Amino acid sequence: MTTNPSTPNHFKALTGIRAIAAIMIFVYHNRKYWKDDLHPEVFRLCNEFNLGVQLFFVLSGFLIAKSYGSQPMQSVSKYRGYFMQRIVRIMPLYWLLLTLYFIDPAFGKNHFLLPHYFLLQGFSNTHSLDAIAQSWSLTVEMTFYAFAPFLMVLLQKHLKYLLLFLLVLLASMLFIGWFWTTYGSNSGGYLTPVHFVVMSTFAGQSVLFAAGMFLAHYPNFFSRLPFAKYATTLGAFGFMVSLYIIGLFQERRTDHGTNHWQGELLFFTIVPICIVLLLHGLMHQRTYLQRFLSSKLMVFLGNASFAFYLVHISYVNLKLKSWIFFSDRNFILLWVVSIALYYGFEKPIYAWYKSKVDVSLKKV
Repeated sequence: MTTNPSTPNHFKALTGIRAIAAIMIFVYHNRKYWKDDLHPEVFRLCNEFNLGVQLFFVLSGFLIAKSYGSQPMQSVSKYRGYFMQRIVRIMPLYWLLLTLYFIDPAFGKNHFLLPHYFLLQGFSNTHSLDAIAQSWSLTVEMTFYAFAPFLMVLLQKHLKYLLLFLLVLLASMLFIGWFWTTYGSNSGGYLTPVHFVVMSTFAGQSVLFAAGMFLAHYPNFFSRLPFAKYATTLGAFGFMVSLYIIGLFQERRTDHGTNHWQGELLFFTIVPICIVLLLHGLMHQRTYLQRFLSSKLMVFLGNASFAFYLVHISYVNLKLKSWIFFSDRNFILLWVVSIALYYGFEKPIYAWYKSKVDVSLKKV
């Protein structure tokens, strides 16, 4: 049985699913420790759990399009206000952890790298995993934020204009990388090789954000589909099955299906469709999954999921392991730290900024 959820619960499940995506990525990064305990086919599936990041990307595309639309394009001041809001929402926690990394004598050793504070390392195949390794995806996110209002203008005109622009953007990034490498000294590996640009930059991952934006702009499109009442089931089941099928193209246990053209094809076609169906179902259908993801626990974890993503590997995780290490790979401890960072740092800073903006708007 499916019914329309009440308005207060409209986005709760979308918050809860963030926790699932974060847990998927945690399992992916720790799968090597459980390889002897997992069935080979389960391990094959876990090899593709890094695609939890792509779930974040589709969700981000939807939420930004739904929350802002093309409004920031109305004036320079509105765009500046929009982009500052996104910076304050994402960057302070990253800057905090990055600074702790650099001042730690066992890690950064005071060798501060300014480009990392601007996420420029995310455009480099050589340096994208430096310092806070997972920050490469923040480069993708912030690039999307920069383009999002303009992309909504194109989408409001017609979907074909959005897709054409994204295709031109990808071609331009590939050309810049090729030209820089061929005729310059691109020792940092910026915007090259092709697989890196496609799988690790916004230019390549833009179709995932576009899928989320499409869901926000054409909400009734999915309601009219003949199988719409099964959207949650089809989306969730299809997403997991597509990850497993992508995994079938792995050539060894440490491989990824997306390293091969067949896996990439499924990645850019079936995966975003399944995620969009899932998100649509979670918003419009009362199912067991929707209830679970809307529960207080899952919303609680979903709110702290960004912090969890930033600490689950790399500096904070390694630092914790040097002090204490539990058999669950510090899974629960990492959530405790994430919740503390969210309520003690991330949320207060964003709330403070929002209060300042609200006060300034009242004076206008």
